[in-house]
Amino acid sequence: MILRSLLTSTGLRWQTVFGKMTSSSVQCHFPLHWKTPVTSSWLSGFQFYSSARPPLRIKGLDHLVLTVRSIEETTGFYSKVLGMEVVTFKGNRKALSFGNQKFNLHEAGKEFEPKALLPTPGSIDLCLVTETPIAEVIEHLKACDVAVEEGPVLRTGAVGPISSVYFRDPDGNLVEVSNYHSEPTAGGV
Repeated sequence: MILRSLLTSTGLRWQTVFGKMTSSSVQCHFPLHWKTPVTSSWLSGFQFYSSARPPLRIKGLDHLVLTVRSIEETTGFYSKVLGMEVVTFKGNRKALSFGNQKFNLHEAGKEFEPKALLPTPGSIDLCLVTETPIAEVIEHLKACDVAVEEGPVLRTGAVGPISSVYFRDPDGNLVEVSNYHSEPTAGGV
């Protein structure tokens, strides 16, 4: 029963063989990113394996939704400070467009369906990539009266080493602006 509770509480599927749950008959289905087989002493004897199909081939990010306190304040900040284009679509819905991506904006308490389970202003930590040298980014932030929280610092981006600067948007989201030290390479570092 303890194993059943553990598996249920973690969202994992469990099954028994011959209607009994014994250490030799339980098969636990884990996501591919979990190391298998599990060798913890209290679970030894259980058969662990992944039942997941081969991964999807995700190509990129189209958009994400930012839940904000004020659409007007958010669009003002991201357009002035980061040069994003304010886009209106489907009536009066707002988005911030940059590159081949966009942030759709939902105002807290007035979200569009479907929405995140807990849409909360200030809960995002994101990294944006620019070709502008980080020293110029920092000068621009100062000119816009945006306080630098950290940086410049070296970090590891999705496809290689980056230089970054961190600051907060009006909702308290942590925004990291970075540039790659050289041309990004597939697979990162």
